[in-house]
Amino acid sequence: MELAMDFALRLRDAANHHLSRYEPLVLLAAPLLALLAARTLHAAAAAVADRGLRTVLLALAMTAIKLLPGVSAYINAEKRKVVDQLQSGGTSTKSTLRTELPTVGLSNQVINDLETLKARDVNWQGKCSGTVYIAGSESEGHFALINKAYSMFSHTNPLHQDVFKSVAQLEAEVVAMTAALLGSKEKSSGGQICGNMTSGGTESILLAVKTSRDYMRTKKGITKPEMIIAESAHSAYDKAAQYFNIKVRRVPVNKEFLADVKGFKRCINGNTIMMVGSAPGFPHGLIDPIEELGELASRYDICLHVDLCLGGFVLPFARKLGYPIPPFDFCVKGVTSISTDVHKYGLAPKGTSIVLYKNHEIRKHQFVAVTEWTGGLYVSPTIAGSRPGGLIAGAWAAMTSLGLNGYMENTGHIMEVSKKIQRGIEDIPGLFVIGKPDMTVVAFGSDSVDIFEVNDIMSSKGWHLNALQRPNSLHICVTLQHTVIYEEFLKDLKDSVDTVKANPGPISGGRAPIYGAAGKMPDRGMVRELLVEFMDASC
Repeated sequence: MELAMDFALRLRDAANHHLSRYEPLVLLAAPLLALLAARTLHAAAAAVADRGLRTVLLALAMTAIKLLPGVSAYINAEKRKVVDQLQSGGTSTKSTLRTELPTVGLSNQVINDLETLKARDVNWQGKCSGTVYIAGSESEGHFALINKAYSMFSHTNPLHQDVFKSVAQLEAEVVAMTAALLGSKEKSSGGQICGNMTSGGTESILLAVKTSRDYMRTKKGITKPEMIIAESAHSAYDKAAQYFNIKVRRVPVNKEFLADVKGFKRCINGNTIMMVGSAPGFPHGLIDPIEELGELASRYDICLHVDLCLGGFVLPFARKLGYPIPPFDFCVKGVTSISTDVHKYGLAPKGTSIVLYKNHEIRKHQFVAVTEWTGGLYVSPTIAGSRPGGLIAGAWAAMTSLGLNGYMENTGHIMEVSKKIQRGIEDIPGLFVIGKPDMTVVAFGSDSVDIFEVNDIMSSKGWHLNALQRPNSLHICVTLQHTVIYEEFLKDLKDSVDTVKANPGPISGGRAPIYGAAGKMPDRGMVRELLVEFMDASC
């Protein structure tokens, strides 16, 4: 003991003697600077691990370049030009907006004004990818039915369940009927499938992500949550990650453009709360290997969300019709939540979607309960407090009016036309279909022409297709609107390809140069800034 004390004293004296040559301020600053350096190195290492060395170095270089005199102003001016070009196809500007209430109310004249504004919309019937899923005109048939249902309940709000009991029942029935389509009646589902209606696919996804985060925090104590998605997963997952402070691990798709299960497995760690599989994915219409992802989720005891926003009201019926549809619903072990849109192929009014959960234990983490508000006790199931009961009634009317036979018939039509469009595209020299479409989305690219120039020609013919990247491509999401016009689409597409082959190069007012440049621009931060500038100028 004495030897130890003697050694400690001699060590202290030696340290004091050695440090006595330094100023006290230096001795105080040194550990703080060391800590700062360590934190900086840790942050740099984390950034390289997340984004890659090339991306990080490029971002640093661009930041340095922007500090040069005049460079930042030049870049901002060029961004303004691009934003103006992106907006050039619009038919109205902010300068024409009404910015004050009329001094005297317009009374019924407002209907005429609405009709005038509506007349400026493009001719969407049959020529838009997705967008409008119901066949015919908005003033007749199924449109008229759901519009009437909406108007009957336009004054209602399910927040007031004690007043509008009818709407509460309608929502419960819509959720139950949808759950039945996605496996709730099967023994393997566990028999506890539950959920809620939301305003659309994005809200359904946001709620599923938030619920998974809170559930895994309670179950495993995870406080730095991460989720794993394929690069083909919908951008709503990035929005959820930003909203709820979740780290995204994005995995490149495999050669078949599907979620890479091995890549997912490599990303799983102690902070992983969930994985996402799409059925199908928005870009290419391909169903991820949900069963294999389910096995991973079960093995590592994490959540698995299946994005059925597009497929929820097609795949169950396509399977019944004999199409080779891989497993995708709650019958798959490991699936904990599903999102599906009724306002797409469910043919309900816009603004209707559903989020479903494996059981009530998970769903309880979706709710927000407030006990200390002076306004009383408060609990809300979804992001919105007040919700339009008219949309719930419209969804109920859509589903019950069509019935199983109606959805089967519709699915048969759109699946058949989708396959015809796929074969037709494959027959056009210079084009190729991406992957093997499972459903009603057909994506295609080209090795011989600029596909974005083809898109500009198609736009000039009245078509509105979706432009994709990695690889540069287009897709058409086939709806009932296309069942009577698909031959015209294929003819226009072939003619557009021939036009670009004969006269390559951008057309006046076309967006091909912008899409092409954005895809090749290595500084993705610059692309992000352009998108934000465009949105800020558009709304």
